[in-house]
Amino acid sequence: MKPFEYIRPDSLKHAAQLTSGENGTAIAGGTNLLDLMKLQVETPSRLIDLNRLGLKEIAEAEDGILRIGALVTNSEAAAHPRIRSDYPALARAILAGATQQLRNKATTGGNLCQRTRCYYFTNTDQPCNKRDPGSGCGAIKGVAKLHAVLGTSAQCIATYPGDMAVALSALDASVEILTEAGEQRVVPVRDFYLLPGDTPWRENVLAAGEIITAVTLPSPVGGTQIYRKVRERSSYAFALVSVAAIVSVEDGLFARADLAFGGLAHKPWHDPRLSDLLVGSAPSVELFDRAADLLLEDAQGFGENDFKIPLARRTLRAVLAEATGVDA
Repeated sequence: MKPFEYIRPDSLKHAAQLTSGENGTAIAGGTNLLDLMKLQVETPSRLIDLNRLGLKEIAEAEDGILRIGALVTNSEAAAHPRIRSDYPALARAILAGATQQLRNKATTGGNLCQRTRCYYFTNTDQPCNKRDPGSGCGAIKGVAKLHAVLGTSAQCIATYPGDMAVALSALDASVEILTEAGEQRVVPVRDFYLLPGDTPWRENVLAAGEIITAVTLPSPVGGTQIYRKVRERSSYAFALVSVAAIVSVEDGLFARADLAFGGLAHKPWHDPRLSDLLVGSAPSVELFDRAADLLLEDAQGFGENDFKIPLARRTLRAVLAEATGVDA
């Protein structure tokens, strides 16, 4: 780990100003950042500690909206009565995400900002356009078992590793962001993350000097909420495929079907066409398969990860069948 300066700012605006400077990085729980610093993948010259600046409350705002402060830990969020009762997909996603020890330290804002990464990103002896722009993507012709099949580019095929943001995307949550100028802006989680394109090192819309202050959940949505994570082992493993589903059926027809996917792309994957297809139709295996066809029409495997395409199809069918009671 390279030497760095450690700073405790006296206000959020001060923190934002410090992170706008050259090579300054905000730190909360540090569960991802410190690992990358030890590997010298991340080499900030100064760390700006946010932990004494508030942002640790979960509170109900107007119209039933729930606001989760950026420094609320994952354990606190998953155990909160309102989240467990009204947003169970989120609670389940958080609990599927890591060990208890990590959830006790990891924060809501930090979880959203964890790096999209792979073996090549964390191995400084290997080429990686995210870590070293222009060096190439070692995964494309290398070990690609866990890599993306949707939204890839010639520059990067890494998959977003998180669970919480997948559920937040299905729930249509938003991210509150403080700018360096002290202004607030709000970005839907579905728009917060970026695909790799030609700039795979840019993973989200945060600009220099911007800090996440909260995540807001819409008023309780009802219906059936599911988070299913398919992984190689049941403890502390990234998803091969995950699905967050918020589904309502009324009079035998889909009234709501918001779906988000993990393990398939560089970002939590949300395709609004799936909702358009499902809503107003009667649940059936044939309809579920049509939804999978739509989801995966542009999917591309890279050899070792080809299995993810049929796995995503089967997982989507199973989740929709569970949500609607259809025998699949």
